[in-house]
Amino acid sequence: MSNIFVSHNNIVSSLGFTSESVVQNIHNEVSGLQFIDDPNILPEPCYTSLVHTEKLQTEFNILNPQKEYTRLEQMMITSLNKVILSSQIDINNRVGLIVSTTKGNVDALDNNSPFPKERAYLSELGKQIKDFFGFKHEAIVVSNACVSGILAVAIAKRYISQGIYDHVFITSGDVITEFILSGFNSFQALSNEPCKPYDKNRTGINIGEVAASVLVSKDDKNAPEEAVRILGEGSCNDANHISGPSRTGEGLFRSMKSAFNQAAISTNDIDYISAHGTATLFNDEMETIAFNRMQLEQVPLNSLKGYFGHSLGASGLVETIVGMHALKNNTLHKSLGFESLGVTKPINIITKTTEKKLQTFLKTASGFGGCNTAVIFQKNK
Repeated sequence: MSNIFVSHNNIVSSLGFTSESVVQNIHNEVSGLQFIDDPNILPEPCYTSLVHTEKLQTEFNILNPQKEYTRLEQMMITSLNKVILSSQIDINNRVGLIVSTTKGNVDALDNNSPFPKERAYLSELGKQIKDFFGFKHEAIVVSNACVSGILAVAIAKRYISQGIYDHVFITSGDVITEFILSGFNSFQALSNEPCKPYDKNRTGINIGEVAASVLVSKDDKNAPEEAVRILGEGSCNDANHISGPSRTGEGLFRSMKSAFNQAAISTNDIDYISAHGTATLFNDEMETIAFNRMQLEQVPLNSLKGYFGHSLGASGLVETIVGMHALKNNTLHKSLGFESLGVTKPINIITKTTEKKLQTFLKTASGFGGCNTAVIFQKNK
């Protein structure tokens, strides 16, 4: 069993700028999604969740930046700063940095961007974060579609278990841009109503923006109450299609199998599944098949996409943080938007926020290109 922990954490989102405020809003079943009808962003109206610009500017300016930063950099730096401060860890040679994102500063490529086009390079995003905080090593950039956020946790665990680092800070984020929305719109995947994961009336995805940060550490000294131990992880690519998941859930099934083998526990030990649940026809069906193949169909499950939308590369990390707080609070949160089952296999969707003694949860994610990741977490205390 691993003695590696996910510890201090922060979320910057439409639901708040601290993990606690975000989790409280989720507990109260408040959604951060809003209706956007702006032809400058997208020809057709859609639902999305946006970080409050003025609040972000105010919080970021407190950090006394010495130059201009992009919107995504401001979100990530604001979030990561809170984690570094609360951890009280000195950034030395034994401390690593992972930056996870799907598209990074893609808005630097816009014609009206004040930043040079080179700012869109993912390595440049990593450099901006590294330099702001004075990390001793280059940032490791994890950009593997929508599993990036949770995959970063698995990678941090591997670095620590191999003795390369003692602590790894992760910051994860993506922003809403015309480029990203038009891409999903070209798949006819965007919904003009709040998303409904696993529901028979689901009409597609909502895209949202979020930044989330955590500390992964071999030490639980000074850890907050919601800290969790990483029991096992696995990542597998089913190589099915550039944008369509495997119809048999093969990649997700193998990822989960690998995580369970490493954790040396059975599916009966899982109290809760924080699933991907994008509310698209193919993703929700694929996940359901994979969960049934793992005999997890009875385990309480939710998708948090009804609260944030799909925050791309940040989604896996922000949902992990909410899961950590769910364990601490012994609370199962409602899968917002779900009314009646719209997949071919049975799964146990959480339809009402309820209290339940929780010890262990499974986080899964799947993304374009056939990537899948599963990580099992257990309450530390």
